[in-house]
Amino acid sequence: MDYLNFSGKTVLVVGGSSGIGNAISHAFLDAGAKVHVWGTRASAADYAADAGSDMSGLNYDQMDVSDFAAIEAYTPPFDSLDVLVCCQGLVLYNRAEFKTAVFRQVVDVNLNSLMACAEKFHDMLAAAKGSVILVSSTAAFHSTRGNPAYNASKTGAMGLTRVLGDAWARDGIRVNGIAPGLVDTKMTKVTTDNPERLAGALEGIPMRRLGRPEEMGTVALFLASPMASYILGQTIPVDGGGIL
Repeated sequence: MDYLNFSGKTVLVVGGSSGIGNAISHAFLDAGAKVHVWGTRASAADYAADAGSDMSGLNYDQMDVSDFAAIEAYTPPFDSLDVLVCCQGLVLYNRAEFKTAVFRQVVDVNLNSLMACAEKFHDMLAAAKGSVILVSSTAAFHSTRGNPAYNASKTGAMGLTRVLGDAWARDGIRVNGIAPGLVDTKMTKVTTDNPERLAGALEGIPMRRLGRPEEMGTVALFLASPMASYILGQTIPVDGGGIL
């Protein structure tokens, strides 16, 4: 049996227009799925010049995930959904997240929108006996000194994974998560473009290298596949051993 064959399956990757989400989108596309992605820009063409954004073969819709009414009002261009991946993310630096309004903005994107997306597609996923994958971060396992909202939201995403896994198992939906470590994407440029900061980060990773976005994609395929049929409510760190 080809456990990683997703032919005939429909997948939605929220935040699938760049970085880890884009790599996850292409992992499912290469496995035969019809893949839809949500991003923040008006059209897929608006990502053409971005490194880490390959929109070929993907079906694109614009969505502001902090607008929960827009999520609820969305009319999907598909009649069924087998896999929902929530990979949206926001981090703001220079201690901006210590301001209440900014804290709320980050938490709305990184945590509250996960619940809004999951609720929106619950019935489709239940009908398909499908899978939800929430992408958090290994930041949930340690302090991120300058980013309280990012840390709190990613820690909350792990808790939401457990609770939805428990609550929705009776509906036939498996909910699990991925916690990436330091992955080479646009979002981590604040570290990867700073040689001193990067060297210090790599010292804490036993494998002594950055993660690659496609390595998150293969874990997503596993979690959505029959190989993970008895895994529920778990968040898998994918970080080269950084939290050992």
